[in-house]
Amino acid sequence: MIFGLKIKNIIFILLGAAIFAFGLVHFNMQNNLAEGGFTGITLLLYFLFDIDPSITNLALNIPLFFIGWKLLGRNSFLYTIIGTVGLSLFLWIFQRYAIHMPLKHDMTLAALFAGVFIGVGLGIIFRYGGTTGGVDIIARLVHKYKGISMGKTMFTFDAAVITLSLLYLSYREAMYTLVAVFIAARVIDFMQEGGYAAKGATIISEKSEEIASKILTEMDRGVTILKGRGSYTKRDRDVLYCVVAKNELPRLKNVIISVDPHAFVAVTDVHDVLGEGFTLDERKQPLEQ
Repeated sequence: MIFGLKIKNIIFILLGAAIFAFGLVHFNMQNNLAEGGFTGITLLLYFLFDIDPSITNLALNIPLFFIGWKLLGRNSFLYTIIGTVGLSLFLWIFQRYAIHMPLKHDMTLAALFAGVFIGVGLGIIFRYGGTTGGVDIIARLVHKYKGISMGKTMFTFDAAVITLSLLYLSYREAMYTLVAVFIAARVIDFMQEGGYAAKGATIISEKSEEIASKILTEMDRGVTILKGRGSYTKRDRDVLYCVVAKNELPRLKNVIISVDPHAFVAVTDVHDVLGEGFTLDERKQPLEQ
């Protein structure tokens, strides 16, 4: 722990900042692609006035930190400082030791890689408690004092920045920028939801006890018994809920069908599973990753 901050979080926030910066330098800046938010403003100033993004990133964000630090909370504030300073540091490094990889002959590839690198970088930063400041803080302030949703503020700001970027973008580059921004948003969502996804099964059957017992003995998976009531029949009955790994779903269905072929089963996606059997063993100790 450093000043109450987890060293693991600091390392991963810096890793995310490095991936983010690599993508900006090698795919956005080398191929004239814009970006939303404060990052988009730094690129706008770079392409129009040749101002180093590593400098403008700090110049734009640092004042906002001290305006919005109460909204962030102490730890989040410190992690955000680390993320922003780390981003500027890596932008400075990658600009001076860049790998020349022009992709203007294949802008689809440039947009895909820009979106993936930015999405992965930001996703890691967000997942470990940091941000890179900017629009996130503005959105929180607007929500607090004006009651406007954060999503609406962030979308409006991003749209305005990308529109202003038409000062240096061609229409073709603007369209590829939208592709990159869309991909980055999807990758961030994936990173936030977690790389480990599972399936959740809700099971309604007259033989719920037998099904629960068989899942426990044959699959070594826990089952939660919930109390439910049929809207039409007005009868009370048990509702089973079980979470299994994706590759265990066919086996779970077979277990259910073997007991009650007429059971009602609803399967849903489950993201970022924590707990025994997934991230903890039977002794409640973390599983080796």
